[in-house]
Amino acid sequence: MLKLHDIFLRKFLILFGVVFFVIGTVSYFWIKNIYIEQTKIDLIHNIDIFSLQVKDFDYLEEQIMAIKQVIGLRITIIDKNGKVIAESDEDKSNMDNHLNRTEILESKYNKLGSVVRYSKTIKKDFLYVSKRKILNNESYYIRMARDLDKINEEYLYLTFKVAILLVLFIIVFFVVALKISKKVEFETNMILDFLNNLLKQNKSLKIESNYSVEFKKITKILTKVAESLAKKDKQKSKYTAKLKLSNRQKDDIISAISHEFKNPIAVISGYSQTLLDDKDLNANIRDKFLDKIVSNSEKLTNMIDRLRLSIKLDEGKQPSRFVPTNITLLTKGIIDDLRVTYPSRDINLKASDLVLDVDETMMSIAITNLIENALKYSQDAVNITIDKTKFSVEDYGIGVSSKDKLKITDKFYRVSNNGWNNSMGVGLSLVLNILNIHNFKLDIQSQENEGSTFSIIF
Repeated sequence: MLKLHDIFLRKFLILFGVVFFVIGTVSYFWIKNIYIEQTKIDLIHNIDIFSLQVKDFDYLEEQIMAIKQVIGLRITIIDKNGKVIAESDEDKSNMDNHLNRTEILESKYNKLGSVVRYSKTIKKDFLYVSKRKILNNESYYIRMARDLDKINEEYLYLTFKVAILLVLFIIVFFVVALKISKKVEFETNMILDFLNNLLKQNKSLKIESNYSVEFKKITKILTKVAESLAKKDKQKSKYTAKLKLSNRQKDDIISAISHEFKNPIAVISGYSQTLLDDKDLNANIRDKFLDKIVSNSEKLTNMIDRLRLSIKLDEGKQPSRFVPTNITLLTKGIIDDLRVTYPSRDINLKASDLVLDVDETMMSIAITNLIENALKYSQDAVNITIDKTKFSVEDYGIGVSSKDKLKITDKFYRVSNNGWNNSMGVGLSLVLNILNIHNFKLDIQSQENEGSTFSIIF
């Protein structure tokens, strides 16, 4: 019979090897397709850049040869009738009419065409991308192609580097697993000694295991320990119920946070990887990518800040500072900020000046949450009304069912139907906590598929 750490180490290595082989094989072909698609995107970018540089058709051959020296791609210019008017890798006079080429036909009707095929002219396989452009008020096809052998060579080189990293990872992982297995053996022996000292009484319960030498010893001792704990079963059941409730709450928190964090993290990761992979990316496109990364980073920061504030409010650790505040001016500033995020939406405000003693920062968060929820879950205009008794936000969106209306202010409660998910379940709970601090009330009036009105009652 093997010892526990030997069983752990052997089965772990077998499982890791199988998983590594399967994932590695699938990833190889999957990433290869991604690499080819990225190459297509690069060719499209090059076509767009080249089309902007073409000014003089009298020196078109010289221009494409100069570009080829820089980017190393095959470049062909074809007129609307299929005649090759410029070619970087072959004498254009020896080339057939290209109007029926697959990539040209696609770009003729879809403006963009691509294909991997064998070139009878060059005697090689190429990845072709063709795009229809208007140059000098005439329709032309700009086609760029990359040698498929070079693409495969670059991908194999990339695969080789990744394989080296994975091998190093396996070695490190093996060393760590070995240390863990030794630690398991040491800890198990400590547990055995501890249980031997703990044993005092007997009872009629029994547990048995032959999985390993250590488990066999542990179960023999646990049988005697269990007998001494029979009178405490009732207390243990209550404690277990509390643990299950705690675990469910933990799972709800993790599920809510992971759901909301997944999209911005994926956006940041995707755009960052593109910037790292493509050093020659167009400057305008690079700036757009960076803007996306920054905006999603700010989104993550806001999520974390909301969650942190909600926890502090629950624990009563968030200090408040009440000062006379013009609620109407505060709301106008919030609306101006939201119009930047939602430029195509109408936000109507009907209000008279209202000054209240509030914590300005907290009240700003509460008002922002209510208005942004209305913008998220409706398509029509959002109407905001402020008078001496209440602040109201009205939308004509999907609404909330009567069942869910009773629960949407609960922390981490998320409604899955109709697309109404209350962000990560913190937004309305946070609003309610803020209003409780101010001795205000939250009133919710809603009809499914007709709209909702969320009101702060002063």
